[in-house]
Amino acid sequence: MSRDIEMRLARELPAYALRVVGALEAAGHEAWVVGGWVRDALLGRPGHDVDVTTSAPWQQTARVLRAAGIEVHETGTAHGTVTAVVDGSPVETTTYRVEGAYTDRRHPDEVRFVTDVREDLARRDFTVNAMAFHPKRGLLDPFDGEKDLAARVIRAVGEPRRRFEEDALRVLRAVRFACRLDARIDSATQDALVSCAPELAQIAHERIGQELDGILATGRAAWALRHEFAVMAAAVPELAPMAGFDQKSPYHAHDVLEHTARVCAGVEEFTGGGASQALRWAALLHDVAKPECWSEDVSGRGHFFGHPEAGARTARRVMARLAIPGDVSRAAAALVLLHDFEIRATAPSMRRMLSELERACPGQARRLSFDLLDLKRSDAVAKAPQCTGYAVELDQMTRALRAELAAGAVWRVGDLAVGGADVIRERGIEPGPGVGMVLAQLLATVMDGQLPNDREAQLEWLRW
Repeated sequence: MSRDIEMRLARELPAYALRVVGALEAAGHEAWVVGGWVRDALLGRPGHDVDVTTSAPWQQTARVLRAAGIEVHETGTAHGTVTAVVDGSPVETTTYRVEGAYTDRRHPDEVRFVTDVREDLARRDFTVNAMAFHPKRGLLDPFDGEKDLAARVIRAVGEPRRRFEEDALRVLRAVRFACRLDARIDSATQDALVSCAPELAQIAHERIGQELDGILATGRAAWALRHEFAVMAAAVPELAPMAGFDQKSPYHAHDVLEHTARVCAGVEEFTGGGASQALRWAALLHDVAKPECWSEDVSGRGHFFGHPEAGARTARRVMARLAIPGDVSRAAAALVLLHDFEIRATAPSMRRMLSELERACPGQARRLSFDLLDLKRSDAVAKAPQCTGYAVELDQMTRALRAELAAGAVWRVGDLAVGGADVIRERGIEPGPGVGMVLAQLLATVMDGQLPNDREAQLEWLRW
């Protein structure tokens, strides 16, 4: 590493982390900054939380930091970790350690504390994460992590298979880092992660969900599906049938897997890389039920009747299992359910779309309407060439949607200019289900454009 880069990192190291390192070293202990901050700083990216590793046992770490006026929480003492809080910023501080066997493929059976930081770095997953930095001593890089980072290579520290057998979740972490860093995976590491991917079955579902969510957040789900499908299918077995599934349809030029990869890429293109979490999950799962819904007619043409409804059920099940937040799961399932919903560039059609989204995901229709159009647009360009023109039509629908929303679109009973009390008074009926039925009929009339959303006009309709 050049001295200029080391000086830049020293300047960029947050003051709160420097205070932790300084306090430990003033007390006669060794301390280094490790992990994601070092990796991201070398890339010139904004740093995440700063982690520190030290030669001090955690009890001494806590004592030294408290004596320096630093707040300390004993957050993981079994693994030698305390969390220092400086000016509101947490700094996880861990004693140098090595780990024993991983009988459960997730947690070490034994943690042994050591005095050499190199031994600590040797237990880490990938070379790009096995570097340490000190503002005066510079970069410590025993496994050429800086070189791999520059070359955009994800390589396991030491023997790859051993790394993945220790912790099967690392196969997904490898894919996430490859996506996040726009990197390729070293061939030996790749062979090992494919071999060990089935061990994900032993990992807690919520941990798998966190890693998958991280992969989707990079915007490179298409790459993961194309290059690391064995890992993705091990994480979500419902994806496995998509590979090689011939749709036998004039509307599709690709199997379900390649079509899905193209849709995942499409939502990133059409949103400028800013696709919502729900849209990314919906792109991944929108056709997940096609294999189970497939049928073939007498001409040999394939059909997938009911796959949006079945796909929405599968999406909800998958995302619940992976502990994806409920609001994201509900929104994604609504998009899957309606990704084939027929719409036109007219105000009544926009209102019907909003109404269906409201029914599927109450309170989110306005936001999801644009996600749905982006999903449909991506779906169109991922089909056969003759279908891509539909994406242009969707541009017209987007303009129609914006115009309708600006004009005060009505798609919920609550949007009407009248309410239940008006129905009871004008129709002379008792409170109850009948009131809701009248309001639903009135809403349908307004949504179809037969009646304006005007109070006097709607009262007159009620009197009729």
